[in-house]
Amino acid sequence: MLSIYLESGMDLRQLEYFVRVAELGSFTRASVALDVAQPALSRQVRLLEVELRQALLVRNGRGAVPTEAGKLLLEHGRGILHQVERAREELGRVRGSLAGRVAIGLPPSIAKVLAVPLIRAFREQLPQASLSISEGLSAGMQESLMQGRLDIALLYNAAASAEIELSALLEEELFLVQAQRSARTPAAKRPVSLRELAALPLVIPSRPNAIRMLVEAELARQGLRADIAWEVDGVAAILELVADGMGSAVLSRNAVQTSGRPLAFTMRPIGSPRLRSQLSMAVSSQRPATLTQQATLDLIRFTAASFFTA
Repeated sequence: MLSIYLESGMDLRQLEYFVRVAELGSFTRASVALDVAQPALSRQVRLLEVELRQALLVRNGRGAVPTEAGKLLLEHGRGILHQVERAREELGRVRGSLAGRVAIGLPPSIAKVLAVPLIRAFREQLPQASLSISEGLSAGMQESLMQGRLDIALLYNAAASAEIELSALLEEELFLVQAQRSARTPAAKRPVSLRELAALPLVIPSRPNAIRMLVEAELARQGLRADIAWEVDGVAAILELVADGMGSAVLSRNAVQTSGRPLAFTMRPIGSPRLRSQLSMAVSSQRPATLTQQATLDLIRFTAASFFTA
């Protein structure tokens, strides 16, 4: 397909624009991601359609959807762009270093611990490459990964699928988190059973948050339901409510210890066996990882091993 592409005289920039529009399903979103004016973006994609004598996108009020020809070009286009990126990287290796840009998504509690040391390691080992780190919830980051906005994402309790490839990174034990003043009893030090957890009013993120889904699934296996007092998306806000006595939370030790005032809370292990959350590195199965991305995956694994205990 690469040789056909080169012989056809297609513009590499046009192909990149088309792939991004098709992945994001919108000229508006693609223009923002590419930092290109929307009229110019639309014109370049239209020129590509004229060159190929094929309608590649169906444009409607909700965005843009690939035609059958567009789906075929999207599949091959990803491979072409990947080969071009690999060629650039190989040339970079001749100069002595890898290059390219890597976009990573991290959960907020992980970003607090991992972002700075990861950036330092990246700058030291991949000085010619650039790194972008954003924070988000697992569900949103998985969507961004499949749409090409992220190259790598760290996801909690992600399910295997045809769109993403997962590699286990670490397990985090989950704890019942309560205000220190409301937990000054002998029982505050012992593990809490799932049945006891179900009886407590919880401050917890809305679905499809990974911890929320895990807690509800484990309770359902025992015929129990969570008592949701407040739905709050954000660890800082959850802990503020817990500190004010508005309920209890289910969080990792790391989320509490990086909160700014960990001594305001008490943590009790949950369940027997203990309730654990799985953190995985995820990449798109539709776009093979470049050498720079592969090197970044190794950096993430090494850096995480230095700052977390499984």
